[in-house]
Amino acid sequence: MPEIVIEGREADLGHGLKVRRVLPFAKRRMVGPFVFFDHAGPVTMSGEAARKADVRPHPHIGLSTLSYLLGGAVTHRDSLGVRHVIRPGEVNWMTAGRGIVHSERFDAPDAFAGGGLELLQSWIALPEAEEECEPAFENRSAGELPEAREGGLRMRLIAGEAFGMRSPVGVRSPVFYLHLEVDAGARIPLPDGHAERAAYVAKGELELDGHRHGTGRMLVFGATEAPSPVAREPSTVMLLGGEPLGERHIWWNFVSSRRERIEQAKADWLAGRFAMPPDDRDEFIPLPG
Repeated sequence: MPEIVIEGREADLGHGLKVRRVLPFAKRRMVGPFVFFDHAGPVTMSGEAARKADVRPHPHIGLSTLSYLLGGAVTHRDSLGVRHVIRPGEVNWMTAGRGIVHSERFDAPDAFAGGGLELLQSWIALPEAEEECEPAFENRSAGELPEAREGGLRMRLIAGEAFGMRSPVGVRSPVFYLHLEVDAGARIPLPDGHAERAAYVAKGELELDGHRHGTGRMLVFGATEAPSPVAREPSTVMLLGGEPLGERHIWWNFVSSRRERIEQAKADWLAGRFAMPPDDRDEFIPLPG
């Protein structure tokens, strides 16, 4: 049985962009180093509506963000001068460290192509010794990520290590994150060797111990369990987890092991001390409250 089942809660980011927010959850703040997990879409918008829904420049500290698309395209710009359009199957891995500012805009011609924009975004806490590291950004194409097929499963390792595969993404602590496409009737394994593990149903339905779990649910497991959920229909499942890093404080876009560091980040954003993206500096998201 899962330690806990988390039902994604709808959150409105404004102007028609709604997400299922899974982590943090009141009874389960983290899974391994994952402190945040959002699932946006699928959604389609007109060009005018998309401009209003753009995520304007905003700051982060003390974490790495992982953006992964199932559909559409998003334009990333950041204070390092990076501009990159991410598309399905690619990974954007941005390490905030001591501080970075970025925007996510839906201005690419194929932003809502196919079935629409569908984005999975996670935040991964940094080890305490690296919370103030230099900010960095990397993109990995789908062709760079390890893949495997077996018994009705097609899996892509997005980050970390699992099932004998290793992703080239530059993680800073033991972690795994996998994208699975699962045929009806196939069993889904969870990788061994990690203290905390979870399965998120992005599409479809799983059955485990006589209980069914549909789109938007995350099943969280410990290290000693050997769950083997079965797909009741063709499904998209994300597997994630790793080693816990200890308590983290989260306020807005800031993550830290120290409350006073978050207070400093608030003051820095208010005072304009964060560098802005050089080609996206005319507007920004104000500090809440």
